[in-house]
Amino acid sequence: MEMKVLEKGQVVIPASMRRRLGIKSGDKLKAEVKNGDIVLSPSRQRKFITRIITDPITGFPVLTSGPNAPVLTNEMVEEILADFP
Repeated sequence: MEMKVLEKGQVVIPASMRRRLGIKSGDKLKAEVKNGDIVLSPSRQRKFITRIITDPITGFPVLTSGPNAPVLTNEMVEEILADFP
């Protein structure tokens, strides 16, 4: 995904990426140069407690990590489920 560098050197991270990584306004990012690329990563990973609840509408079990949790990828769901007994 391409982004534009603004006059003061600022770059806007697209909302979809911020949601996926759980990056919120005010969070700190670590910047590194690797093989000529700029790599940004959250300097601290937020810990979200994920649990299985019963969906009030369907009655099916669903995973929840709370309203401010990042969007879960398939890989994240597999990792979470691997930790359940």
